[in-house]
Amino acid sequence: MSFTLVDQAPARLNRSEQAVPGSNTKFLEKAAKGDADVVFLDLEDAVAPSEKEQARKNIIAALNDLDWSGKTVSLRINGLDTHYMYRDVIDVLEQAPGKLDLIMIPKAGTAADVYALDMLVTQIETATKVDKRIGFELIIETALGMRNIHEIAGASPRNESLHFGVADYAASTKARTTAIGGPNADYGVLTDPLDDGQRAYHWGDMWHYAIARMVVAARAHGLRPVDGPFGDIGDHDGYRAQALRAAVLGCEGKWAIHPSQVTLANEVFSPSDKEVAHAQAILDAMEQAGKEGKGAVTLNGRLIDIASIKQAQVMVDKARQVRAG
Repeated sequence: MSFTLVDQAPARLNRSEQAVPGSNTKFLEKAAKGDADVVFLDLEDAVAPSEKEQARKNIIAALNDLDWSGKTVSLRINGLDTHYMYRDVIDVLEQAPGKLDLIMIPKAGTAADVYALDMLVTQIETATKVDKRIGFELIIETALGMRNIHEIAGASPRNESLHFGVADYAASTKARTTAIGGPNADYGVLTDPLDDGQRAYHWGDMWHYAIARMVVAARAHGLRPVDGPFGDIGDHDGYRAQALRAAVLGCEGKWAIHPSQVTLANEVFSPSDKEVAHAQAILDAMEQAGKEGKGAVTLNGRLIDIASIKQAQVMVDKARQVRAG
């Protein structure tokens, strides 16, 4: 390990993160009773300008009156470039003190964005004498944010997670797509002619670089990387495929913009019994190897060593966290 040690964000279960518009009181009530690990109450994109003020009041009432036990509750505020943001923060934190766990910062572009919100939140917490410190979730959804992602990730000790906002990111980079996540038929590779003259076309994942870069920045700063929305609500197979790719790259969870996606996310980002059993077998084999003075052994024909312990421990720890729920 490097001599520079990385402090880890609180180990919250973050398999599914459900988006709930603050303008819909019925959705707020259902989300409180649902199965999502994290619920973010939305004041930004899902709320029309004419409904911002009422949505804020709805969220305050929901935080004070509904039972959110067993869930992490976040608030997605409006952008720092809007006149709604300061009132989002002040009203909710002052009128529902101690009820929020996280604040989600949309379109984080620079470290200064995070610093500005940190200062405001710190002042409110001090004034209201609330002991519970609010953490920050940061959505990387612009070219500016992706360029500055490492500075953003390290901008505040409140930071807990990075999220990939695929739709706004696509607009910011002027990508040729109108979909919210998922594959694109034009992003592929054409093989050279085969023996029979035919050429195969393989679709690629146009979001691979962005998600991989986000994962690296998050893990380098001890944060949780979370994949963002998948817009085709009816395509459960497509959602699962995107979630699996994100999980393989190191993401801890994925957004659910519809309740039906919560179950899918919880399933994908929970290690299977088979995976956990294999990971435990690695730990057991390496423990026995250590007693025999060996640094590496084979298990089912595959080499395992000290690095294998670290990989297996991640899987076992995640399973334990899921069980603790």
